[in-house]
Amino acid sequence: MNAAGFIGVGAMGAEMAGHAAKAGFIVHAHDPDPEAAANAARKGAKICPSLAEMARLADVFVVMVATDAQSESVVNDLLACGLALGATIVIAATNHPKTMVTLGEKCRAAGVGFVDAPVCYGLQGAKQGALISLCGGTAEDIARITPLLMSYSSSVEHLGEIGCGQIGKTCNNMMHWAACVANYEVLALAKSCGIDAQAMRETLLKCPARNTTLERWDTTRFTWHQKDMDVALDLSQMAGLALPLFGAVDQLVKRLGPDLVRQLLHEERASYLGQEIPVTPLSQLAKSSL
Repeated sequence: MNAAGFIGVGAMGAEMAGHAAKAGFIVHAHDPDPEAAANAARKGAKICPSLAEMARLADVFVVMVATDAQSESVVNDLLACGLALGATIVIAATNHPKTMVTLGEKCRAAGVGFVDAPVCYGLQGAKQGALISLCGGTAEDIARITPLLMSYSSSVEHLGEIGCGQIGKTCNNMMHWAACVANYEVLALAKSCGIDAQAMRETLLKCPARNTTLERWDTTRFTWHQKDMDVALDLSQMAGLALPLFGAVDQLVKRLGPDLVRQLLHEERASYLGQEIPVTPLSQLAKSSL
């Protein structure tokens, strides 16, 4: 493998393609957004105006799009181009595991390898080339693409059959959104008792309670929480597994957002679940409870 195609070179995809180019791969990129394509070109990618052209030039195709429907469309279009035997399609996007199973079966029927390899650590990880690739697929397919994945990852983890990479990403996302809710409630309590929430956050980062979500609290965008939790709860229903805590997390995280976090950390007034957080010094709270 020496030629890789990156389909979807937005903010993260362009960084991933750039790291692959720096690692010595011949990188081809395709994106319907001309500005995104131009950005990828500045990072060393050769721009393909169509998937048909990319299908002739590359043997591994990394798909970094936003939705399941887009992943399905890209895979169907690539297969329609008649990929060479031994070519491999990699879904680096975050999708539903069921979608991966369906697409994997189509690829197998066409003699094309398929791996779902969603990534953790977001845009910062992509910029640093330090993503974690969580993989589902055969050991042979994953071994073939590992050098490419390692160009933009610090670790490649084989979790099981096709779809298991997405399950791994779902597990990560569940912990992240649960931490978002827990962090907010913890800092809301500190603020309500008269402690500066940002100071409390900085202190907790030195304590056993520290978590990666809290470290990146200032930049958490709450972009995909609804999609992530829908997948998690759908999987739990498929498995017949009750997850009452995450049923609550699903409802609570939908009431949070970056503006509320900013207010909690940096402004005098903040709210939670539609109610203003009362701020009373502990000395007064103690007196009022007597």
